[in-house]
Amino acid sequence: MQYERRPRLTPAIADVRRAVRAVLPADGLVLVGLSGGADSLALAAAAAFEAHRAASGGVRAGAVIVDHGLQARSADVAATAAAQARGLGLHPVLVLAIDVPSGTDGPEAAARDARYAAFERALAQTGAVAVLLGHTLDDQAETVLLGLARGSGPTSLHGMAARSGPWLRPLLGIRRAQTHQFCADAALTPWHDPQNLDPRYARVRVRQAVLPMLERELGPGIREALARTAEQLREDADALDALVPALLDGLPAGLPAGRAPGCRLPAADLERQPAALRQRMIRAAVQRTFGISLDRTHTLMAARLVTDWHGQGALDLAGVRVVRQDGDLVFSSPGPAPIEGHFRSHGTPRHS
Repeated sequence: MQYERRPRLTPAIADVRRAVRAVLPADGLVLVGLSGGADSLALAAAAAFEAHRAASGGVRAGAVIVDHGLQARSADVAATAAAQARGLGLHPVLVLAIDVPSGTDGPEAAARDARYAAFERALAQTGAVAVLLGHTLDDQAETVLLGLARGSGPTSLHGMAARSGPWLRPLLGIRRAQTHQFCADAALTPWHDPQNLDPRYARVRVRQAVLPMLERELGPGIREALARTAEQLREDADALDALVPALLDGLPAGLPAGRAPGCRLPAADLERQPAALRQRMIRAAVQRTFGISLDRTHTLMAARLVTDWHGQGALDLAGVRVVRQDGDLVFSSPGPAPIEGHFRSHGTPRHS
């Protein structure tokens, strides 16, 4: 279907187009991450239409298809998706074949990481400013429920962001049924991924069994409620995260002269903060200094040197050593000697 052969405007087509229109930049190239499934195919068709409609403004739309090579005939599926993208008027259309390595967090996480790495390559190759991803409200609800079941904390519970760097997710307010209806209304034939029916995957069990059971027992609207919860938690998390850089910059923390990277945070200053900010400050200081993301368990272990101090020794936390010394939490690379002396975050000595 070329965009010149416009289908009849139905509610599903109008809703998806409106969602895409709201996120398109004023100019530049955007790429649609296209798998060939109903969600990404509806997204691709809407992006092609909206880019053509706004062509005078300079925005252009292309597509990137990632062939994970994990299923039989995956190259044929990728080729079909590429042909559909060209038929919609998308340009350029990239097909990237990738190898998915074994990952410690399971095959789904490994495939996701490899896919995003391919998207980054596509951005570099084309000079595109963003990749549009076809995650729907249903995907958001499933993500939140899985995070809740795993006890993953607010990072998982606030789900996927509509905008995160070059990743744009315009369909987070659109139900999966709407993307299927879009394809039917626009005479598009989506690919049906057999893995979406495989109960070995937790997300499939949530989709097929858990969420339907919750709606039967608690009433309709569970998916929308979970998506609203994610949005509210993201707003709160963003507000707290925005406070952390200024709080850290006001503390004596930095690189000790003549040693590997390290920093120190006054325990009294950390103790005055609410737990949510104290833990964010610890994680941010470690990330800033070492480029390491502490998980919640390690963050709480470090925080207990502030809130439950009774002379504990040094802790080794995923490549970072922390010890309480002279009223400070001292973070360093693993090694025998603690940091001595106080330094500000930009190397300015602290004056007494």
